[in-house]
Amino acid sequence: MTESHPTSASPPRGVRLLAGAGTRNVVALMLLAAAISWWLVVRDSAAMVMPTAVASLPEAARYTIQWGVMMTAMMLPAAAPLILLYGTVSRRLSASGDKVISPSAFAAVYLLVWTLPGVPLYLAHVAIRGAAARWPAVETLSPYGVAAVLGIAGAYQFSNAKAACLRYCESPFGFLMKRWRSGYDATLRLALAHAGYCLGCCWGLMAILVVAGAMSLHWVLAITIAVSAEKLFPKGGRTSRFVGAVLVALAVAIAINPEIAAHMDGGMRHEVRDDVHDGMVM
Repeated sequence: MTESHPTSASPPRGVRLLAGAGTRNVVALMLLAAAISWWLVVRDSAAMVMPTAVASLPEAARYTIQWGVMMTAMMLPAAAPLILLYGTVSRRLSASGDKVISPSAFAAVYLLVWTLPGVPLYLAHVAIRGAAARWPAVETLSPYGVAAVLGIAGAYQFSNAKAACLRYCESPFGFLMKRWRSGYDATLRLALAHAGYCLGCCWGLMAILVVAGAMSLHWVLAITIAVSAEKLFPKGGRTSRFVGAVLVALAVAIAINPEIAAHMDGGMRHEVRDDVHDGMVM
């Protein structure tokens, strides 16, 4: 039986991002999700789970959930254009009998992709805390680890991989035009692909949030601004390279004067050090 709706790579012509009540509902839901996420981030900024030297499932679950909430607050504004555009396209195709995942399911894929890195990050935290408890030199060398991560993240801002991921994030309409296929599986893969590009674009900044700022509120705000500026403002590549230059300069400064690292997290690093030495050494 011949279907009347498109199944090619291109969505219907004449799509308007802000058309229809359905899109307004998606906008309202995303604004609500972002607002709740930011409220939780601000409320819990002083109570972020800092992993101990021994892994535990409850601690891992809480850490991963807090990480996911923080990523939602940071990344949702930058991903909103494609999610809204998908909502418009999918509703028009659904009206003609096409099978596509709902806009809420599409957005949920992003949240899942942003949340899952919390698991390896938690395990890495536990490993580092355990090493610091056994070998005090690890704590002494930690500023140089911070400098290394800042330097790697800054260099990545100049890379071809960063530029490729950023192009897909900057042009949601172009991404949808090239990648669109009908069907539940196809639209699910579409969400996974774009969420993956978002992760590929921002993983370095996420790493900085963990190692440099101990996920403190001022770093969350700074990286949110950087991510949004790269993806939503004109000439995002220039913004990306500027951020990279700042990160590399900061890495060099810490390598020269390691004491700078102690002032980057609003005092949370000192709390971590006290926790390591209070009962962690067997």
